[in-house]
Amino acid sequence: MKRWLLPVIFIVGVFLVCAGCTQSSPSVSANGSVSTPTDTTKKVYVVGIDGDYFPFSYIDKNGMLTGFDVESIQWIAKDQGFDVQIQPMAWDGIIPALRAKKIDMVYSGMTKTPERMEQVNFSKTYWGVNQAIVARNSSTITMDNFITGKVIVGTQRGSSANTWLENNLIRNGTLKSTNLTLYDNFPLALTDLSNGRTDVVMFDVPVVVHAIKNKPIKKIGIITTDEAYGVAVRKDDTALLAAINTGLDHLMASDRWKELIQKYDMQ
Repeated sequence: MKRWLLPVIFIVGVFLVCAGCTQSSPSVSANGSVSTPTDTTKKVYVVGIDGDYFPFSYIDKNGMLTGFDVESIQWIAKDQGFDVQIQPMAWDGIIPALRAKKIDMVYSGMTKTPERMEQVNFSKTYWGVNQAIVARNSSTITMDNFITGKVIVGTQRGSSANTWLENNLIRNGTLKSTNLTLYDNFPLALTDLSNGRTDVVMFDVPVVVHAIKNKPIKKIGIITTDEAYGVAVRKDDTALLAAINTGLDHLMASDRWKELIQKYDMQ
């Protein structure tokens, strides 16, 4: 090798190494597309969601992550000067994932419960719901049948409906534990109801109202639970919690909040 080539090779090598050091790595953006961040000074938070929770958080027909909660955290992120990556995951493992720092927050219609409050901190309440009970259109099952435990019930594992059923019907012996069927997500519970494998399904009213449209399924009643939805963060993430609360204040005072409520036909 000629000696005059050595300095040139060294300079080119240093240039390539440095170029690799300054390049931002690709990431999944909040709408589900892959992008390379342009502002590497912004903090990026990973947001855990239930990907089958229309209208709050779901994957649309184009494979994009969207929903009332997804668009809300996107707006809050811009308002508060940080970026977000949306991560769908199994609902019954979402708090363990948060505590293990696999995600940074849960923004997906999570009900504030005493059990959850022992593990995480919640933002201020941004929405409230009750629980709906649905059955097949051909069914003669009534709310009295449900309350007295004379049914086979389906719901999503780890949901607030799951907790209500355990606390109010199973522990006192009204409903046999073998008559409660749990699913990884709500659509699976509805499918089994349609196929006659369960008698009723219990789940959050806003989700149920949208899910049963154009299906041979009817709402037979509502259980008033007065649940409050909040954004969950780790207990030591006080700065993030403050930013989310401020962002929620700004969002709910803005025209965008009214637009989102109308867009997703919130019930």
